[in-house]
Amino acid sequence: MRRNAVVLAGSATLVYLLLPNLVVLLFSFNKPTGRFNHEWREFSTDAWANPCGVADMCGSLALSLKIAGLATVGATLFGTLAAFALARHRFRGKGAANGLIFLPMAMPEVVMAASLGTLFLNMRVEFGFTTILIAHIMFCLSFVIVAVKARVASMDPRLEEAARDLYAGPLQTFLRVTLPLAAPGIAAGALLSFALSFDDFIITQFNAGPSTVTFPMFVWGAAQRGVPVQVNVIGTAMFVIAVGIVLVGQITANRRRRHA
Repeated sequence: MRRNAVVLAGSATLVYLLLPNLVVLLFSFNKPTGRFNHEWREFSTDAWANPCGVADMCGSLALSLKIAGLATVGATLFGTLAAFALARHRFRGKGAANGLIFLPMAMPEVVMAASLGTLFLNMRVEFGFTTILIAHIMFCLSFVIVAVKARVASMDPRLEEAARDLYAGPLQTFLRVTLPLAAPGIAAGALLSFALSFDDFIITQFNAGPSTVTFPMFVWGAAQRGVPVQVNVIGTAMFVIAVGIVLVGQITANRRRRHA
């Protein structure tokens, strides 16, 4: 027990974290008799056979995926540039910039949501897809910067110096040495940004128009009437895809280590 205490504690923590996902998976095969999918009644694959059987659900899912994808691209692009600037260069106000980066992660999400909503309202910007996208990019930007900055700080600068000694130009050095070395941090920031944007409700609620309904907003509205089984199907599918991406990344990294 003493030798395996850390392993047992880690395994128990993982089981505790994954147990809600297993419940969601189990109840995605349920066939409730009423509106609420809270009690197990009968095994059925009807929800998996027709995941878009609920009105407006797949439309809200497509909107969430579109916003999350665009927010990921924007946050990853700007966050990577900012991370390289903060990690590699010295400039006036660098300390203040590092402090401001952590504010969106440290402050309550409702504060940032209300602030952005007030800004758009004072600027007379129409609430809808554009305001949600801008708000999501602003929210995800800090997470990308932190992930990429940590990776850039751990990179060995001698590798880039060796590339320049071998007559590689600045662009070649960046594309063939710097970018591949920073790729794991960029990928981690992008995945985290996508997950945060797709899952966000508070910021979206404050900055969405009356006709703009994302998937989390649809689930919140449906919870008052009874969440359909198809929501469990979508949740299970997203969880399986996320786990698959992580496993593929781990397998690819292990193969590279073996060949290195």
